[in-house]
Amino acid sequence: MPMSTIDDTLSNAHAILAGAQAKIDQLRNINPFFIDLSLRENPVGARVGQTLQDKLAILPKVREFGFDSILLGTLDYSMPDELEVDDDFMMYLRDHQIDMTGCYAFTDIGLVNDAGEFTPSPSMLKLRDYGVPNTLHEIYLSQDGMSGQYDFATLRRSLPASIAWLQQNIRGDHGGAPKILINVVDGCDAFADNPSETIEILQLLAQQPIFGLSMEDDRGTYLPFQVGAFVAVARSCLPSPLKLLVHMHAGGGFENASVLEALLNGADGAWGGLPKRAAIIGHASLGELIANLVRVGNPHMAQNYQLDQLLPLATGLQVLDEEEAVPDDLPILGHNAYRLPLSFFRQRPDRFMDLIPEAIGGTYRYRICPVVSDAAVIAGRLAEVTGEPASNFGQPVLEQMIRLMRRELRAGERIVYDQPEQLMALYQRAVHSLTDTQSPQ
Repeated sequence: MPMSTIDDTLSNAHAILAGAQAKIDQLRNINPFFIDLSLRENPVGARVGQTLQDKLAILPKVREFGFDSILLGTLDYSMPDELEVDDDFMMYLRDHQIDMTGCYAFTDIGLVNDAGEFTPSPSMLKLRDYGVPNTLHEIYLSQDGMSGQYDFATLRRSLPASIAWLQQNIRGDHGGAPKILINVVDGCDAFADNPSETIEILQLLAQQPIFGLSMEDDRGTYLPFQVGAFVAVARSCLPSPLKLLVHMHAGGGFENASVLEALLNGADGAWGGLPKRAAIIGHASLGELIANLVRVGNPHMAQNYQLDQLLPLATGLQVLDEEEAVPDDLPILGHNAYRLPLSFFRQRPDRFMDLIPEAIGGTYRYRICPVVSDAAVIAGRLAEVTGEPASNFGQPVLEQMIRLMRRELRAGERIVYDQPEQLMALYQRAVHSLTDTQSPQ
């Protein structure tokens, strides 16, 4: 290859790598705005949910972790007369004069009829009556989302009236104006199938006295680059200081990549629960997002949050909602996320993009996989099971255990060596087989 071609290739490669580094720097420097939904998002999709007493116990925990903005619940739209635990919770906080600074509730908009008369929704009246200072005020903008609720003309005239009512009737933090975030529930659908009317509404919102905009991928079906494009368009319509937040569900497995792509394209932050559990099979949880920002070296995470509580708090909340263990193989937060099957996979504090478990309040453990587990992993698992130091288990015995696992699997024996009783039986077989070979004939 000619020297000029080699130089051009090298120069191009460096430019590509520099582009990736610029994105890392952007994620490293962002100080994102989060709204914690551990009191609502997680129990929505849970087997059990949360009682009033559960919620009263959770609120101070998420405050202590570091969240300043917390959603208390949803003021149900479809059956407003049939109260939920969320209603009881907000009324309890009001009646016992518990500080609701930084707290939000979901509301839906009121409507202006053909005669120009505005009627606030029941959820807006509850927000006022319960004394919640801020709201995520929900609208739909896709054709399917609006269908059966309102047409576009009704939405367009109702939205400013709904915002004005909130400004006049809701007492915000410390007696100031309420923080109103307009949440487009079907935000990604709206950009995909109804972009012109969606952009028209965003331009309208840019002139309103709101705190910002939130948009969802409510089924988790859009690819990260699509989410990034939608966010970039929204940001162009809603310049700072208006906030732009996202919420990504896990339908297609893109959720964490999508929220990072959103941040790179102008989003200020996200809302979600601390655990993974969500309305469907999961979401880009704040626990995962915080951990991934720690991974890229973002200093604001350690300054703002009690990172040593991240893992135990997130998993504890999910166990509360589900009354069963967090799935073992869940990335970052699952039981097996930091159980090493092979020493090669160990993440180190001195290697860029590695996230050691201790950084988020966890610790390394060990998992025996007969095909790959090495001597160090086997020693670590033996130490867990026996309580003895890993150094007590000699290299010859550990290597013999590896040999026996291979031989037994080749012989068609399928044994779960990770189970304590099977591990100890394997250990004894290894000791005895070594003793037998070393005994004088």
